Amino acid sequence: MNTTLILQAIGGIGLFLLGMVILTDGLKSLAGDAMRSALIRFTHTPYSGALTGAATTALLQSSSATIVATVGFVSAHLMTYPMALGIIFGANAGTTVTGWLVVLLGFKLKLGSVMPPLILLGVALRLFSRGRAARLGFTVAGFALIFVGIDALQQGMAGLEQQVTPDFFPPDTVVGRLQLVFIGIGVTLITQSSSAGVATVLAALFAGAINFPQAAALVIGMDVGTTATAALATIGSAESSRRTGLSHVIYNLMTGVAAFILLSPFIYLLQTFVPAWFAANPELALLVFHSGFNTLGVIAVLPFTRQFADLMIYLIPEHDSVYTHALDRALLKEPQVALATVQKVAIDLCVITFDLVQSMIGGPRRDRLPASSRLHLALNETESFIDQIHLDPGKAPAWGRLISLIHTIDHLNRLLVRCDETHRARHANEIREIDDARQLLLQGLQAAIEDIRSEHPGACAGTINAVLPSINEQTETARDVVMSRVASGEIDVSDATDSFEAIRWVQRVSTHVARITRHLDEVFTGEGRAGKF
Repeated sequence: MNTTLILQAIGGIGLFLLGMVILTDGLKSLAGDAMRSALIRFTHTPYSGALTGAATTALLQSSSATIVATVGFVSAHLMTYPMALGIIFGANAGTTVTGWLVVLLGFKLKLGSVMPPLILLGVALRLFSRGRAARLGFTVAGFALIFVGIDALQQGMAGLEQQVTPDFFPPDTVVGRLQLVFIGIGVTLITQSSSAGVATVLAALFAGAINFPQAAALVIGMDVGTTATAALATIGSAESSRRTGLSHVIYNLMTGVAAFILLSPFIYLLQTFVPAWFAANPELALLVFHSGFNTLGVIAVLPFTRQFADLMIYLIPEHDSVYTHALDRALLKEPQVALATVQKVAIDLCVITFDLVQSMIGGPRRDRLPASSRLHLALNETESFIDQIHLDPGKAPAWGRLISLIHTIDHLNRLLVRCDETHRARHANEIREIDDARQLLLQGLQAAIEDIRSEHPGACAGTINAVLPSINEQTETARDVVMSRVASGEIDVSDATDSFEAIRWVQRVSTHVARITRHLDEVFTGEGRAGKF
């Protein structure tokens, strides 16, 4: 066996892996924050989460990056668990894009031979420029290096065509395919990249070193092997993030089993209806199979996201929360009692959250204020409980109170997301032009806390809504001042952006507080409404 060709093939895999690492790192530095923001911004349901997860994975060229980020969002309570499930499902479909790039640009167009100058250009940008241009150069070099690696891998495999044949691998039997699945899992565990494994399989299939069933079994194993990174990311994490990692493992196992079962019918259909195309393009057929079973898996599981989530909650239950211990599911048999209990919990959470906001903007510091992550968990538990209270829309005022409580919890969740932005809060405290706005917000928060505690009907929103126009006016004036400083050269655009974000933070916090108190007033008066505020 030609040692030089083997080393060339191994070197090609190494170059491909290095290119993927550089490309992914470059894309993260260029658009990572935007992609992570998009995961939260565009994920409202499991369905939108699936689309966002697929798109983000395709752009970042890393399902692991997408899923590990999602695990972090769930752990920080920036995203609900069912929404995260959609992203996990979609990420598996998005990762198949890499295979299409390998075949269409690497094998068919053979871009590897024209990529070395592009590597030089990328490295030059990285060495002799700064900021975004340097990051772009890093990304370009990684992209070009991928195809140089593919070219070396393909040449090495082609040279071994007569020496490595399908007979070297387990036979095309059920047991043989299972062995190949486990080999695929092992390869992904070692390389920590299913993309590199899939590229190697495609090159081997293109060269005739393996046949289609062997290649498909290896790819199935590599898909299952990608779960290791997400599973490791959840070790020692909270229950919600451990569920996210376990969900990825179980989902990939389910799709892997389904793909293994569908492999023979798929081959039969190709041999029956497009035998000539199948014989001439086995690598394209493999991509159709890979993308197909991942996409079908997403389509099949999305309608059952709630049941899937319930299973994960059963497997990894949460510990009782001190803030929501009153939410006994036995109360759901009496919806009116359950509604009154949720109202009390919501009041407590509002007061605690407002205390937290006060402490962040220079107000009195309360002893033993909880971390926002604990409040996120309590709100998620309250949201889950309230979702199971079913009332007749015609039964006023209970129906109106239920709708207003749902709005209250929703805006509390949004306000807590702002509480997680501690850097913006700190910066807001340093901007003297909004000192008066912060004092007005503190005044409104304190008045609201007192009225909420007394459950004074119709009074909660009074002070904060009275001062909200002044807060908005002062923050807009502060924005103009910052603009003037940029124009005069006192500060640069980066510092101005931080100031704008801090000013906007005060505006958003004030708005959420106003909306929370408005909906609480409706709860206390029994005049809740179904429309959005």
